[in-house]
Amino acid sequence: MKHLPSSAARRALAVLAAGTVAAIALAGCSTGGSSDGGGSAAGDGTFDSVKAALEKGGEITYWSWTPSAEAQVEAFEKAYPNVKVNLVNAGTNNDEYTKLQNAIKAGSGAPDVVQVEYQAFPQFSLTDSFVDLAQYGFADFEDDYTASTWGSVTNGDAIYGLPQDSGPMALFYNKAVFDAAGIAVPTTWDEYYEAAKAIHAANPDAYITNDTGDAGFATSMIWQAGGQPFQTDGTDVTIDLQDAGSKKWTENWNRLVTEGLVAPTSSWSDEWFRGLGDGSIATLIIGAWMPGNLISGSPDGSGNWRVAPMPTYDGAPASAENGGGGQAVTTQSKNPALAAGFLWWLNNSEDSIKIFLESGGFPSTNAELSSDEFLSEAPEYFGGQKINEVLADAAKNVVKGWNYLPYQVYANSIFGDTVGQSYQNGTDLNEGLTAWQDALAEYGNSQGFSVNK
Repeated sequence: MKHLPSSAARRALAVLAAGTVAAIALAGCSTGGSSDGGGSAAGDGTFDSVKAALEKGGEITYWSWTPSAEAQVEAFEKAYPNVKVNLVNAGTNNDEYTKLQNAIKAGSGAPDVVQVEYQAFPQFSLTDSFVDLAQYGFADFEDDYTASTWGSVTNGDAIYGLPQDSGPMALFYNKAVFDAAGIAVPTTWDEYYEAAKAIHAANPDAYITNDTGDAGFATSMIWQAGGQPFQTDGTDVTIDLQDAGSKKWTENWNRLVTEGLVAPTSSWSDEWFRGLGDGSIATLIIGAWMPGNLISGSPDGSGNWRVAPMPTYDGAPASAENGGGGQAVTTQSKNPALAAGFLWWLNNSEDSIKIFLESGGFPSTNAELSSDEFLSEAPEYFGGQKINEVLADAAKNVVKGWNYLPYQVYANSIFGDTVGQSYQNGTDLNEGLTAWQDALAEYGNSQGFSVNK
C-alpha cells in the first residue's frame, strides 16, 4: 500500500533535493554519465567486465524501499555467493532522494545501487550522479523492456538505470455500479463524462471517481492527451502547460471538476478505500500496479471490480505511465561493474522478476508482459477477469514523447498550491496550470536553470 508524507514535509524535502540538484548542475552538466564509472576503469562497451566482477565478488550497498528487496537480495547472494549486498531502507521516495542528494553534495555516502522513481531520474542524471551503463553493454537489453520504461531511464545513448516496474494506466471500474445504473463501460472521455453525470444523478453520494488535485495523475493525463509540456536540454528548460495536450486534458476534466462530478476525497485516505469498497467511488484511472492495493485496502469491493482500457479522446487506444521506477548505479560506487551486475540480475533475471511480481509489482519486461502465466491470472476480486490482458495492452499503447522536469520532485510538491486551488474552488484548471507554470519557471530560474515558457 502506498503511504505518502504530509504535503508540508514533501515540500520541504523537495526544496532541499531540488536546490542541491541545481547547485550541482551549475558546476557543470553533460548528456552522459561519468566516464570512469566512479572510481574504476570504464567498461569496454560489452558485458564482459560485469560477468568478471560477478565471478570475482565483493561488497556493495543497495538502497531500496520495495517490499521485495530483502527476498531479492537473499536470492542474489545465493546465486552469487562471492557477493555481499548490504540492503538499506533509506526512506521512501523524497526521504531517500534527500539523503542521496546530501551524499552527492558531500562527495561520499551514496550507495552503489539506488532505487529511483522514473520522475526523479532526470534530476540525478543531469548532474552525472548515475553511471552511464552503456559502457557495460546495457544497450543490448533495450528490447527486453517496454519503450516507455526504457525511455524513462535513458537520455539519448546514455543509459542511467534499468526499469523495474511500470504503471500503464487503465480504467478500473465497479461493474456492479455500472450495471445498476444501466451504463456501458466508457471508451471515450465524452462517454466517461456522461457516465459521471448518470452515476451522480442516480445517487448524489456516489461519484465516478475522486480527484482533489494530484500532480502524478495530472501529468499522466496530460501525457495520455499527447502533451509534452516539459523539455530539457542541459540546464535549458522549456515549460508549456498550455500546449495542445494540456489544454485537451483540461477541456475534458474541467467539466467534471466544475460540475462537482468528482468526489472531494483524497487518494490513499481511509475514506477513499471505503468509497472504493462500497461503490461510492465507481472508477479509478490509475497505473497497472493498483490491483494489490484494491484487494488489500477495499475488501468489500471483491467481485465487483473489473479493468478496461483507459478512455481516449477519439476511441483509439492510448495510455500513459503513472508511477513506477527502476534502479541506478551511482558514480560514487567503488565497484561499478559489480554494482551493474547486481542491477542487471535485479531487473533482468527471471528469478528476481518472479520475486518482484509475487510481491504485487507490475513488470516492465516484455517477456513477463507476454507470458501465458502472467496473462492468464484471473483474480477472484476482479470476478475472474484476466485483468493482465488489459493491462499488458495498455503497456503497448503508452503515448510516446513524454519528458519530466529535472526538478519534477519539487514541481509535484507545489502542485497543491497552484493547480490544487482550482480543484478546491471548482474553477478552470487552466488557471491552475498557468500558475503552476509560472511558479516552476520562477523556481527554475532562481536555481540556475534557464527556463523558457
